[in-house]
Amino acid sequence: MIKYNNTSPLPKILCFVGNYLPGFKAGGTIRTIANMVSELNDTFEFLIVTRDRDLSDTVPYQNILINKWNNVGLAKVFYASPSTLSFIGVMRLMRDTQHDILYLNSFFSPFVTILPLIIRRIMLYGKKPVVIAPRGEFSSGALALKATKKKFYCFFAKFAGIYRNLIWQASSDFELEDIRRMMLKFMKAPNVLIAPDILQKSILSPELRESFFFRHRMTGPLRAVFLSRISPKKNLDFLLRALIKVNFPVELSLYGPIEDSKYWSLCMSLMRYLPSHIAVTYKGEVIYEHVAATFAAHDLFIFPTRGENFGHVIYESLVVGTAVIVSDQTPWKTDPQGAVEVLALENLDVWTAVINDRACFNNQAYAKQRIAVQHYMQTYLATSQALEQNRNLFFSALGNSPSHCSITV
Repeated sequence: MIKYNNTSPLPKILCFVGNYLPGFKAGGTIRTIANMVSELNDTFEFLIVTRDRDLSDTVPYQNILINKWNNVGLAKVFYASPSTLSFIGVMRLMRDTQHDILYLNSFFSPFVTILPLIIRRIMLYGKKPVVIAPRGEFSSGALALKATKKKFYCFFAKFAGIYRNLIWQASSDFELEDIRRMMLKFMKAPNVLIAPDILQKSILSPELRESFFFRHRMTGPLRAVFLSRISPKKNLDFLLRALIKVNFPVELSLYGPIEDSKYWSLCMSLMRYLPSHIAVTYKGEVIYEHVAATFAAHDLFIFPTRGENFGHVIYESLVVGTAVIVSDQTPWKTDPQGAVEVLALENLDVWTAVINDRACFNNQAYAKQRIAVQHYMQTYLATSQALEQNRNLFFSALGNSPSHCSITV
């Protein structure tokens, strides 16, 4: 049953997102929405529409009601079958689900964004406020992938006017500039508000976190990890090219779903050029509950991504004490003490040099690095205003001040 009505006095947010719990393969967006539900459920009611299966899976989740509303944690979730994600099906979900804000989590997704906005544009949907979060899709690296197809769609979208009168969510100043640069092609002054991703601060018990932070460097090669989807956007091939010239022993563990089989073939062909002292092992997918322990078992997370609006995996690595080398296509900044090192993608040799340097760390240097990570995360969490900024984002959409906790439905 699509129709959903509830007498709750809380404002209702109808959230379209490509994948949600119990899925994990889509990565950070799932965590973002789950954390939002967990932390803002006292202020808003979340009604989530998503696919009935995980990213790239061909069969639905088990133990869910398909094409019906399910209770999942503190949210109501509608797991839509592929046949439901049609023009008629999406229109029915939008019109028959009682809500106050429409919340779209993509720019290029046909089901998450394009269909809802077309339905809105041709006046088959009311005039409720719409918040859209492009989720890193406007970074230069992300736009470079399938660029011709994206340019064609942008031409259509501008001509059709489907992006008028929206509120845009940027997760950082970094993404704010990406959105403005992109949307100035469509309009003079897009309405963009910053609302960072809400973090799950209780990812570990205090006891377990302490044991991870003060783990000693094991003897032998540098134990590096790459944990993300195997796709061109995540840029694993760049890391493999950097490792070809590394002079010191490195063991690189690869974790994540293989999203693009042709791209994975390219990566495997690059592995044949690695010197004998560089060992790379693909270890498959890792469920969210095991991510923290996976990062903690390694000395360094290397992530040359082409674009992230936030990068939950970066946070998940740092929160257990594992330092990160990351590209300049995320909002994270270099830490002078070594917790985070941000490198440009234009210079492969710099990546090789930095990996060489980390591979030479002795126990003292490694312990200093983990202490730097601990201090970095303490400061980061203490200064985060994400919760209040997300509340303000949705209250702005409603036209209310943050002091209003509900509206009349």
